[in-house]
Amino acid sequence: MADAAGTAFDRLVHLVARLRGPGGCPWDREQTLESLRPFVLEETYEVLEAIDAGDRAALREEIGDLIFEGVLLAQLCEEAGAFRVADSLGAIADKLVRRHPHVFGDAERAKSADEVLGRWEEAKAREREGAPAGGTPKTILGGVPKSLPALLRAHEMCTRAAAVGFDWERPADVLAKIEEEVAELREAVERAGGPGDAEARRRHVEEEMGDLLFAIANLARKLGVEPESALRQSDEKFARRFTELERRFAARGESLQQAGLARMEEEWARVKGAEAAGGPTARSDESRP
Repeated sequence: MADAAGTAFDRLVHLVARLRGPGGCPWDREQTLESLRPFVLEETYEVLEAIDAGDRAALREEIGDLIFEGVLLAQLCEEAGAFRVADSLGAIADKLVRRHPHVFGDAERAKSADEVLGRWEEAKAREREGAPAGGTPKTILGGVPKSLPALLRAHEMCTRAAAVGFDWERPADVLAKIEEEVAELREAVERAGGPGDAEARRRHVEEEMGDLLFAIANLARKLGVEPESALRQSDEKFARRFTELERRFAARGESLQQAGLARMEEEWARVKGAEAAGGPTARSDESRP
């Protein structure tokens, strides 16, 4: 199994080098680290979509596409004299061994995933302490990419903070925080139409909305729910139901604008009812609000 994977990976590395080499592909030869950013992001989301859909055939292909982007990035860095793809592979292998002494060393076996996370953060803390002098200091949250979607970044930051003990004891405590944030947002909204600096009031509403969303992301983490995935599922559910709503009115020769809000809400309830009854827009793999 490992030999087959190594052979396949080696073939991919050589194919990418040929694409970038003399007589290779003009498109691949023009790429830079910066130009590849959107493709890396696109492939990442296509992997997530295949996971969400439970489509293993698509997942097999999308994982390959994502690995290709990684090899292509490494090839560009090798051409610039920075490092080779083998250096990246060696770095992650060394890191896995170093941060899993309970598997590859003589440390006591971890009893739970939470314990593993705690040990992982402890190992990273030791690595930060041993970083070369004069370098950029590494912090617990410093490794969370700013380019992540904001909801996913909030989840990741809360996860890392919780791993070192900065956490709510119970989900109910986070719910209380959410209720507090809702109250603060409500107050900000009520003040938004009052006298004074309108831009300052708008910024205050935006700040309170951000605090509420951050607290919700923290609750999702506490409940073991990945919020980006949960929101994508709700996006798809809304799109499915709204499209069915639009289809129903179109079948009667009406647009949604002509129908008006009251009739749309009535039909929306029927669409949800059809899903609950196992109708044509229903999906068996989701809860129904």
